[in-house]
Amino acid sequence: MSTATYQTKLLIGGQWVDSVSGETIPVTNPYTGQTICNIAAAQAADVDLAVEAAARAAPGWAALPAHERGRLLLKLADKIEAETQNLARLEATDTGHPIRDCLSLDVPRTVLCFRYFGGMADKLEGSVIPVDAGFLNYVQREPIGVVGAIVPWNFPLMFTSWKMGPALAAGNTVVIKPSEITPLSTLRIGELIQEVGFPDGVVNIVTGYGHTAGTRIAEHPGIGKISFTGSTATGRRIVEMSAGNLKKVQLELGGKGPNIIFPDANMPAAVGGSAFAIFHNQGQACIAGSRIIIHEDIAEEFLERFVALAKSIRLGDPLDPETEMGPLTSKVHQERVLAFVEVTREQGGTILTGGKHPGGDDLANGYFVEPTIVRAKASDRVAREEVFGPFVTVLTFKTDEEALEIANGTDYGLGAGLWTQDLTRAHRFAKNIYAGMVWINCYKRVHPGSPFGGVGMSGYGREMGFEAMREYTQPKSVWVNVDAQLPPFYKR
Repeated sequence: MSTATYQTKLLIGGQWVDSVSGETIPVTNPYTGQTICNIAAAQAADVDLAVEAAARAAPGWAALPAHERGRLLLKLADKIEAETQNLARLEATDTGHPIRDCLSLDVPRTVLCFRYFGGMADKLEGSVIPVDAGFLNYVQREPIGVVGAIVPWNFPLMFTSWKMGPALAAGNTVVIKPSEITPLSTLRIGELIQEVGFPDGVVNIVTGYGHTAGTRIAEHPGIGKISFTGSTATGRRIVEMSAGNLKKVQLELGGKGPNIIFPDANMPAAVGGSAFAIFHNQGQACIAGSRIIIHEDIAEEFLERFVALAKSIRLGDPLDPETEMGPLTSKVHQERVLAFVEVTREQGGTILTGGKHPGGDDLANGYFVEPTIVRAKASDRVAREEVFGPFVTVLTFKTDEEALEIANGTDYGLGAGLWTQDLTRAHRFAKNIYAGMVWINCYKRVHPGSPFGGVGMSGYGREMGFEAMREYTQPKSVWVNVDAQLPPFYKR
């Protein structure tokens, strides 16, 4: 792809424009370390213009028949599907995702999400509440208005659909900020939105840094809701900044997913599933199974197989179909993940494999980290803090009670997995694990119809499903006096 094929401007009110300041941000290829292109650096003034455009478009978009909003979302899904190869290549180049993953997961999940919410647009129902005799009380769901969305850098294409799909289906207009590290697929979606024929201003895209554009979105009085995916620390700041107009806030934050292997687990399935849970997308996933909690009776066998699998994972050029793991998405993040290797050593942990850049001329310029497996104590930092890389901590247990105590031993509560053939145990743990999602004999399964989100320091609110449509609407209660005879409240 040549530089000329990349969209680099802001989408505001249906026009692609430079930032008001004229400043730009370099976007780097994480495999080569070279600049791909320079994108517009939105400032607060650009966000203000985008919000104004979204506010102008909001009444017309909300008034559009729901099936028409759905029709446009379905057309967008078709456009994305037709451009699968191009979008996969774009995502792989910008993020470091292996192109095989982009083709099999990222793009198909994006298409499925827009299709789901395209079909959902005219399915959102109100309710009738049984109240006092003689009265009709009904509740209708109304769009919030202008929604701000901040997309993270780990799955930019997919998360763009997760936020944009339900917001648009519910009748809101959107100001969306992709990460300045990985903005290119979101910008391409903006071009496809125009090709489909969405009204101007319904979708506005501002690329910029979090401390400028992101801050303005969080605090803007014209935005009625913000949906954020990212770190817990940033999520806290967004809550503080949102207080000015008490906007609705939805947060999908960090995780430290427990992945419990019981003695009766199907060993090959548990080994392979646990590898996918932590090494897919280089471990850059909030739902990653980053703590393997394994029964001591099978720990030796499991680790022998798991370490061998990790060592066999093919690292390489994300655009090579044979590559199974690409580079981390930025140099800064690579350094952060490698710093946790030193933390492991300082706290007396054991590195079973990995823990460094793989070396080799073909990988020299990329932000790679080998698949890393460490043994540690439940109290160690690497067992409690989110590393967000191809880095997994192994812990052992003797009893079910101990396994549950370890699993619930962090402040996070996003995703959790367990591997067992005991159905009673599986359901008991699913109930008692502190998490918004639990996978049994699988991991990291997602679908647009199933709510996605966490508890505790992993945030609140839900992406996807009917829950997401509710997140992007607000209820209005209407009372009608049908035939009730009301006595005078004040008697004269």
